Order: sequence, then structure tokens, then C-alpha cells
Amino acid sequence: MKLKDKVAIVTGGARGIGAAICERYAAEGARVAVADILEKEASATAAAIGHGAFPVRLDVADRASIDAMVEQVAATAGRIDVLVNNAAIFDMAPFLEITEESYDKQFAINVKGLLFTLQAVAARMVKQGQGGKIVNFSSQAGRRGEALVAVYCASKAAVISLTQSAGLALIKHGINVNGIAPGVIDTPMWDHVDAQFAKYENLPLGEKKRQVGLAVPYGRMGLPADMVGAAVFLASADADYVVAQTLNVDGGNWMS
Repeated sequence: MKLKDKVAIVTGGARGIGAAICERYAAEGARVAVADILEKEASATAAAIGHGAFPVRLDVADRASIDAMVEQVAATAGRIDVLVNNAAIFDMAPFLEITEESYDKQFAINVKGLLFTLQAVAARMVKQGQGGKIVNFSSQAGRRGEALVAVYCASKAAVISLTQSAGLALIKHGINVNGIAPGVIDTPMWDHVDAQFAKYENLPLGEKKRQVGLAVPYGRMGLPADMVGAAVFLASADADYVVAQTLNVDGGNWMS
């Protein structure tokens, strides 16, 4: 088991990619904190996983919530060895219709929330003095712009940049910071994405999802389970010499 006796926090862990990572981390020997604003779903996910997994409430847009989450995990499990920054939201609009409200909300969660969760957990890891692993979730959208998705793309590009900066800053403490850039992944969020594309591109529901799946070189959309191997690798000793990198896990959609 690659994560035996480790304590891992997975933000946005209640469902989708986060839940898949929680389940796999537990199978690899970790005790997992399922951190999410969706408290009932986080509790259900933790209960289904077992192996000492436990839910913890987290609103990444609230600094006090972040600090309380770190304290609760440390008090419950004794330490923190791994953080997966997975919590995020998506919105889109034609460029001339982008609103300040949409911009603020996406950056508050996707960038600010990720940064200060990373900072709070890293500070705990430095205090513990035994290093750690931090995995930030970006997106293939962070590798390029898209006409209807300007703010989300910018927020995910910021995640890649923060991963590089934090990786360089924290490796001296034995903390490896790296990232994963998923492609199009079939999660509850993609139903929301599909509905928005249907609105702005005048498509029937489900058509955009079908199109993007066919366009993936691998031949299909990704599944949450497709993300867990990279997440385990970057959280394990196998990645000790990997620093400040963002790994594309996208079925061949983007090469960089």
C-alpha cells in the first residue's frame, strides 16, 4: 500500500473526482478526511469508505472555515501528510457578458480558496517537520483559452502557476507540491457544463457532452476513476523527486 498510515485531506471529497480519490487513498492505507461544504454527502462518502475516513466541513471561500478544518483534522487524526486541493466550481458566458459576480465567485473558490487551503495545510506540515505531499487540481482549461470559458480557464491557469510557485517555495521543507490537469471528466459538474453549452451554443442537452467525448483521442470522456492513479502517485514516495509539475490526465487531449 503506497499511502499506509498517512493522513490525507481531499477537498471537494464528497462526490465526483474527490470521492474517487478518497476511496482509492483509503484502499492504499490512508486515513482520509472528506472535506466538503456538502456536509451530508461528505458524511455518506466517509461512511461508505470506512477505514477510518471521516467528514469535515469546509468552505474554501472562507478563511475561518479553512483554519477550522485544518485544526479538526489534526485533532482527529493527529497529523496531516497529504492534501488534495480538488474543490472547484465552473461557470461560463460569452466574453462580453462576463459578470463581476461570476468572476469573483470562481476566483474565490478555484484560486483564493485553493491558495489559502494549501497555505494552511503547508504551515501545519512545516510545524510537523516531516514533509508532505500536496496535489492541486487544475484542468486542461488551464492550458489554453476558450471563447465561452474565459474566467474558468484563467482560474485554472492560475492553479498551474501557484503549483509552480508553491512547489519551489516548499520543497525545502520536504513538501512536494504538484498538480493534475484533467481533461473532460464525466462527473456531476459536467452535467452543469453541458447545460450551459446547450444554452450558449443552441444545442440539445447531452450533445456537447457527446461531442467532447468523441473528440478525446482515447475515445471517450474520462471517469473519476481515471484520475486516481496519478493522485496516488503524486501523494506517494514514488513522487519524491517530482516538484512543481502539473500532469495532464486527459486521454491525449492536450500535450505540454
